[in-house]
Amino acid sequence: MVGMRRSLVTVVVAAVVAPLALSACGDNNKRSASWVGAGASGAPSVGPSGPAQGPVTEAGAVPISLSVTPAVGKKDVPVSAELGLKVSGGKVTTVTLTDGDGKAVPGKLRTDGSAWVPGKTLKTKETYAASVVATSESGLTKTVTTKFTTMGAPGRKTGTGLYLFDDKTYGVAMPVVVEFSPGIKKADRAAVQKRMFVDTTPAQPGVWSWTSSGTQAYYRGPKFWAAGTTLAVRIAVGGLPTGGGRYGDRDRSATAKIGRSFEMKVDNATKKMTVVENGKTVRTVPVSLGKASTPSSSGVMVVMDKMAQTVFDTRAELGPQEGYRIDIQYAQRLTWSGQYIHSAPWSVGSQGRRNVSHGCVNVSPANARWLFSKTLVGDPITVKGTSDKLAYGNGWTAWNVSWAEFLKGSALPVPESLKSLK
Repeated sequence: MVGMRRSLVTVVVAAVVAPLALSACGDNNKRSASWVGAGASGAPSVGPSGPAQGPVTEAGAVPISLSVTPAVGKKDVPVSAELGLKVSGGKVTTVTLTDGDGKAVPGKLRTDGSAWVPGKTLKTKETYAASVVATSESGLTKTVTTKFTTMGAPGRKTGTGLYLFDDKTYGVAMPVVVEFSPGIKKADRAAVQKRMFVDTTPAQPGVWSWTSSGTQAYYRGPKFWAAGTTLAVRIAVGGLPTGGGRYGDRDRSATAKIGRSFEMKVDNATKKMTVVENGKTVRTVPVSLGKASTPSSSGVMVVMDKMAQTVFDTRAELGPQEGYRIDIQYAQRLTWSGQYIHSAPWSVGSQGRRNVSHGCVNVSPANARWLFSKTLVGDPITVKGTSDKLAYGNGWTAWNVSWAEFLKGSALPVPESLKSLK
């Protein structure tokens, strides 16, 4: 259930080749291609199979074998289709794919050369023509063409979401988070994972990992991202069969930046938060964590959302006796279950001394304001020493497990080179 970095290399082409739900505090419960590439996993390319039967031209006796899928005349092809390639005696040097109007479709080769991936979802009920040229070391060529027609719009779809947005800057612990509704079953995750691509600049290793329900997948490396990293993500599942007769609703993509390093470390033993910016301790903040009946979770969390002002209302959840409704300032969400860092003027006397919250990290108004002005979504906060352990999937918990454990979540085989990283 983890997904590996995959790579796409540009080929010389003849013709351009979900909002965060607000719940109340205290419920405990150089460029790296991660684009497509079946090479690392050994998995076959996604898409229909069958050799193309189009015309072949050879310059002399060329010892090149080349076949292309979808086959000539293939109908009802998913709009997520790739051009499957099998070649020996040479390398694919040119790929051209055009729609029914003769307009070129951009795309890239998988690094292992097993397929050419269109740069966007194909149109429904459209006939496409492809021409692929392979070239031998001596410069001789072989060309294969094919023509196929895509399927109509599917009746049942899998909803998707990407918690990453263009031109935004995130903290160093920001995992790439993809959401699926309904969740993807284990048998279908490998095909989906093969279509989830991440490029990092500068180059850094990374892997996909699924939650047990299949509703989310995270992408991260063995360490937090380097400050200044660019993440370019494409979740190319539009029209992709996702199991149970469903197809992905659409492609999603984003290019975002990773900002400076900013880490918050909370120790229940001292009731203090140590704030480290770019490797230097810049502030120590007294805190009050969850009381015995509603303990804060220990684990590595990330800031998921920031609200300068909001309302916590637990009356429906906890009942009129235990529930409460209160205005909150400078709230930063850490878990889906409702744990936040936030301003708590009512507990200032307890901060640094004892735990009185309903599970949140209480800080003074001044410290809450300062933290709010400094943090980014994706900044890490580590809480240790409480009686409750953070549940995997309760928030963006990709960093709350070891690298070895994280790799177990991949739906594709993980290369040995990645397994050995620390």
